[in-house]
Amino acid sequence: MTARPLRVALLGAGNVGLEVARLLTESAEDLSARIGAPLEVVAVVVRDLGRARPGIDPTLLTDDAEAVVARTDLDIVIELLGGIEPARSLLLTAMANGASVVTANKALLATDGTTLFEAAEQAGVDIYYEAAVAGAIPLLRPIRESLAGDHITRILGIVNGTTNFILTKMDESGADYHDVLLEAQQLGYAEADPTADVEGHDAAAKAAILASLAFHTRVTLDDVSCEGISQVTAVDIKAAHDMGFVIKLLAIAERLPDDEGIVVRVHPAMVPREHPLASVRLAFNAVFVEAESAGQVMFYGRGAGGAPTASSVLGDVVTVARNRVAGHHGPVHNAYAHLPVLGIGAARTRYAISFRVTDEPGVLATIANTFAEEGVSLQVVRQDGSGEDAHLLVRTHKSTEAALAATLKRLRRLTAVKEVVGVMRVEGEAGN
Repeated sequence: MTARPLRVALLGAGNVGLEVARLLTESAEDLSARIGAPLEVVAVVVRDLGRARPGIDPTLLTDDAEAVVARTDLDIVIELLGGIEPARSLLLTAMANGASVVTANKALLATDGTTLFEAAEQAGVDIYYEAAVAGAIPLLRPIRESLAGDHITRILGIVNGTTNFILTKMDESGADYHDVLLEAQQLGYAEADPTADVEGHDAAAKAAILASLAFHTRVTLDDVSCEGISQVTAVDIKAAHDMGFVIKLLAIAERLPDDEGIVVRVHPAMVPREHPLASVRLAFNAVFVEAESAGQVMFYGRGAGGAPTASSVLGDVVTVARNRVAGHHGPVHNAYAHLPVLGIGAARTRYAISFRVTDEPGVLATIANTFAEEGVSLQVVRQDGSGEDAHLLVRTHKSTEAALAATLKRLRRLTAVKEVVGVMRVEGEAGN
């Protein structure tokens, strides 16, 4: 016997919301068969009732979100509003009234996920959020469930399509950042105000969510060191290209040895061209998860867009609905580890640094000694040009951010160093 219909409310009917509504309607029979009960959409909350919503029954539309989540007969609330408020208050009310939640709200989860998880546990309901990170890519569930018996040590990934589109175009065409940003805006890959993407804030929110899951520790947006791509120049791109690297905006979450703590960071980095992440082009996303037993596992696919994100939302809806039919809820977000979240100064990585220097005997030795005295080991040293146009390029072995910062501070005081032209982290190389 088929179970009673599960009542669903949809908060938000933008690009993703419209796709979710379409899939709920067009795939109703298949979804019912997979779940063991039909899904019945009983309300769709929108901000503007005067705007056409093709494919949605107009009688379901309402702008009174508070009245919808106050209902006690809802089984699932799908939140696609974005932002912190009113989304947080609406979800807390919905869960208190017995509804399970599916959300794509990365900003809310990264800022105050703890409150939502505790509310879900107290109410005995589900909160699922696969679509909050990397769009259509099945990523969070494998981390939470498939790798639950393993020990994740590091996550390294491209999780923002806008910045990857821009950096890909700069690498392939040699164009300047501002020209490519304009192209991205014209093609719809970048917002009119691209700040959240190009300054790394979007990627930082996703990094916080990934780190929380991977390391069983509460990590918020404020814990993530964040640097965007707006200062990456065509000169940087060419220099990386000449060395056999490509520049990517990376989200990195890593557990330090001996569980000393975790570091979560977002910044541009040089990646070797033979590394799989280097071939991730345009608006695609890819994430490496490194675990002690599984080794490296890579997830790749479309990281944004109405249909891809809706696919992840519907996947969560099916899981939550199956749990409702079975009379239980899924695993809660378990932050039992309580590892300290350390600043970027504790992170260990390689660096590529370029200098303008005086062209005279002893300069190289002086610079090399400065690195050595701060405990930073040099891997490659190369001088280009001569006279007033003398440039020195240095690549280091792994060192801490703190040691590198101390080295640069001393180097800038040397008379032999005219200017530190650029500093770029290097990720994805094997060895120390």
